[in-house]
Amino acid sequence: MLADLVGTLESWSRTVIIAHVTPDADALGSMFALAKVFGNGDDGRVATVSLPESSLSQRLGFLHEWAKVPVAQVEDFAHADGFVVVDTAKKPRCNLPAELPEDWDSGRRIVNIDHHASNTGFGWINWVVGDASSSAELVYRLLKFWEKRIDPLVASLLYAGIHTDTSGFSLPNTSESALSAAAELVGKGADVVELGERLERSQQLSEFKLLRTIYANTRLTADGRIAYSTADYQEIAEAGCTAADIDDQVSVPRSLQGTRLAMLFTEGVRGKTRINFRGEAGVPVLELAKGFGGGGHTAAAGAIIEGIPSEVVARVLPEAEAYLNRTRKLKIEN
Repeated sequence: MLADLVGTLESWSRTVIIAHVTPDADALGSMFALAKVFGNGDDGRVATVSLPESSLSQRLGFLHEWAKVPVAQVEDFAHADGFVVVDTAKKPRCNLPAELPEDWDSGRRIVNIDHHASNTGFGWINWVVGDASSSAELVYRLLKFWEKRIDPLVASLLYAGIHTDTSGFSLPNTSESALSAAAELVGKGADVVELGERLERSQQLSEFKLLRTIYANTRLTADGRIAYSTADYQEIAEAGCTAADIDDQVSVPRSLQGTRLAMLFTEGVRGKTRINFRGEAGVPVLELAKGFGGGGHTAAAGAIIEGIPSEVVARVLPEAEAYLNRTRKLKIEN
């Protein structure tokens, strides 16, 4: 797989690298790192990244400031030999400029590098490793196999992806390979101190206000096994935030002791509610998310449903309770 992937990339002179809508640090770090290495100018190759306006959250904007990779224009899509899509499980989830036509790839090859178990295999080459900690870990493996030089900046971008997708190396996806990759990246110059400051201790006041709303709106079901919170469009706007700033706030309801299923319902786009599902104590959530047209990982998944948060909560919560009861019953029987 890696040999085929590298052979394909070697045959391209121009590529656009794409991640998912509302990109997180894993998506951005993977995209920027690959663009820096592919388009470093040593061999005449050019790489641009798909980053439509309002894609960057306030917290993660610094990653693009560091990387300084060129943003793809419509003509870059038209002239690309092929496309690399990272950290994206479904083609409709690609973060693309609104003015692109539906057939933006025009039959050209797509290389898909991802760690979502629900990946639909939409690429010509699909390197999907469902148990990998992050897409950044996969990009690091690729660059090692490709024998590319990884400088301190690229190491920092990839480390950011691994760090955030493992929640600071605290989630079940914190595997030996994830820790090994992170350690090697530190050895190559990843700036752990600066990244820790930027990712964990540098909230804008607007982000703090949004968190305050999430805390205030957090609720528990009667048995305490499900914790959830909401933020509607007006609450997000009043905090000074946008859909791009919705990332890991699901950690608020998730942090309550005894929680087995945490959910966050946010209306970043008016009339559309995004649901973040998180499972604790071995509770899988992927099948629950798929039931609402979503996808993701076994213990971390998401979906987007038409409607405002209060309406979507009323629809989803009973099904989530029933799902959790079924999951509990299966565990007992097994």
